[in-house]
Amino acid sequence: MTTLSIQPTPRVLVDQLVARRSLATDIAAVGVGALVVALLAQVSIPLWPVPITGQTLAVILVGTALGSKRGAAALTVYALAGLAGAPVFANFTGGPGSFFLPSFGFVIGFIATAAAIGWLTERFSLSNRPIISFAAFTATSVIPFLFGVPYMAMILSGMGVDITFDSVMAAGVYPFIVGGLIKAALAAALMPLAWKIAGRLRRKAE
Repeated sequence: MTTLSIQPTPRVLVDQLVARRSLATDIAAVGVGALVVALLAQVSIPLWPVPITGQTLAVILVGTALGSKRGAAALTVYALAGLAGAPVFANFTGGPGSFFLPSFGFVIGFIATAAAIGWLTERFSLSNRPIISFAAFTATSVIPFLFGVPYMAMILSGMGVDITFDSVMAAGVYPFIVGGLIKAALAAALMPLAWKIAGRLRRKAE
């Protein structure tokens, strides 16, 4: 009697790429995810107190590609590497002092964002459903602001800056709305293409 081994259908991109998941492949995926965020962080438009960067796009892509646990792990590695001194934050900065920058709250929020996007991807296969993906990416892009804006206000207040609701919104929210929508649309367009390429690579490997 022959026993058939039925492999579950992959719901995240990394599982479409690898034939067999293991601790080693998970560690590699987390490392690559952290590297992607570090690279896109250097795509930056200088603003004070929070620059516009490619980090949000990277977080969307990493969370979707790796899933909730690995996505959150990748962003945690990214944050810890930066605090340890690796030049992975915007403009190749890093170090313990980054914790006291007005923008660091957004980095903390990226961890929760990757987890949320990954969770949605695992349950609703967002990787190849662009319209639903765009809606999910747009909604979850709010998460970094829930962490980043209060953190920014706290740091600026500690620096002696006069804080008002309007000034906080002008510094930490309004400049990022249009860019956030563009990043969500770009990620929603890229993921189906990446999914097809991953499928072809896996079939060739098999």
